[in-house]
Amino acid sequence: MPLDTKDFDPNGPGQRNGNFIGLPFDEDTAQNILLPVAWDVTTSYAAGTAQAPELIRTASLQLDLYDKDAPNAWKKGIYMLPANTEQIRQNQHYRTKAEQVIAQLESGKQADPNMLADINDACKKSNNNIYEQSKYFLKKNKKIGLIGGEHSVPLGYLRALAEHYKGFGILQIDAHCDLRNAYEGFTYSHASIMYNALQIPNIQRIVQVGIRDYCEEEYDYIQNSNGRVVAFFDEHIKAQLFEGATYNTISDQIIAALPEYVYISFDMDGLTPALCPNTGTPVPGGLSFEQAIFLIKKLRRFDKKIIGFDVSETGHAEWDANVAARVIYKMVLECCSS
Repeated sequence: MPLDTKDFDPNGPGQRNGNFIGLPFDEDTAQNILLPVAWDVTTSYAAGTAQAPELIRTASLQLDLYDKDAPNAWKKGIYMLPANTEQIRQNQHYRTKAEQVIAQLESGKQADPNMLADINDACKKSNNNIYEQSKYFLKKNKKIGLIGGEHSVPLGYLRALAEHYKGFGILQIDAHCDLRNAYEGFTYSHASIMYNALQIPNIQRIVQVGIRDYCEEEYDYIQNSNGRVVAFFDEHIKAQLFEGATYNTISDQIIAALPEYVYISFDMDGLTPALCPNTGTPVPGGLSFEQAIFLIKKLRRFDKKIIGFDVSETGHAEWDANVAARVIYKMVLECCSS
């Protein structure tokens, strides 16, 4: 049974009880559910992000709870589900297969079609499992934060949200557009998450921030999207700052492009690589931690309602997990306030 919050010392050391920040809540008493997804099957560069959820769980124990903007929000409860051992086993199995497919492609050969079909089927099943879990918690009126893993993992969650909301937008903090169609033959590639998300009619618009690594096909997709995808490229953000614009003004432009209901998809490579050196596909440039949090917090001032979030592509190292744990906590606090 969870401790009563009156017996919990928010100023004490984090308790090693298996929960995020060692908080005294369980699945029933927490308003906010953190859903770990240990999956990096389609990673095209550096693997290891599947280890992130457990590293984040451990790193979270040294976070301080107090936030002057939302001092009592933690009392609404945060509970991180236990690791899914079968998911971890499946990920290891299909990651090995995917590495063989990627090696075939990089050597100029055709990908083994049977191997590709097996991987795509496994990814589809993983997405369906996340959809069912998300639907279960949404019916219980829980706010969900999904913790990857690679960036492909929130698709099932987005499908579940689309059954609860007639329309919503995505604020995507990312170095990449992720608008490729079945990159490397993987239907549910980490590089295809936003392409796949746009197949969901209830997603009104994706507003991308920090983009600095993309292909011509993706750029053309944005230009031909009739405003359904709005990109704030990192080079343009920095150019405005260098020319005297304030980040406050740029944030206003970003938030004004979003509809009332907002889902936040936070790829850790959207931050400067100093904050996530072991992410799957690091790229020079990006947002500072303070810039990212300022933008998320400012959503409230525009009366935007945060309906959920994911944090993906955290590297398999303590520092990466430390930063990601802080991002997750700030996002939960903002969800509590929405």
